[in-house]
Amino acid sequence: MSARIALRKVSSKNEKKFLKLARASQEFHRDWVSVPRTPKAFQRYAKTMNTSQDKSFLVWRKDKKTLAGVIELQDIYKANFRNAYVIYYAFEGNQGEGLMTEALLGVIRIAFKKLKLHRLEANIQPDNNSSRHLAKACGFKKEGLARQFLKKGGEWRDHERWALLSTDVVS
Repeated sequence: MSARIALRKVSSKNEKKFLKLARASQEFHRDWVSVPRTPKAFQRYAKTMNTSQDKSFLVWRKDKKTLAGVIELQDIYKANFRNAYVIYYAFEGNQGEGLMTEALLGVIRIAFKKLKLHRLEANIQPDNNSSRHLAKACGFKKEGLARQFLKKGGEWRDHERWALLSTDVVS
């Protein structure tokens, strides 16, 4: 992948490290993202995120031999749509170093080259500046605003709709 990170499939061998980081990052993630924080939730997550419709990539930080974050492709649809939703988050202490940018660019390559998708979408809360910056840095374009799009933190929240097309990416 790169000298700094590797992408790994989520599996039970990562459970303890993942849960420790998820719990330590709970306040950091606030209402942005729902992350498994119990063994049962992690096992369910690992099972559901290793299918043809949903894939999770753990971002492995090589220098510290730990997890830096997660990137997911959800609701992968082939047929005429060839689309997936991208969800991503860093664990606290791993932001601002470009690790997630490297990882997201790697997942984009997988999505367009290996999975043969045409479009990736990221739905971002308007006040999540870090997420907006990451999407923009990886070539996503803002397409508009979806009012009360997703329920986060018990409230229906607006989300900006960002997208990247396979034709936007230079090989």
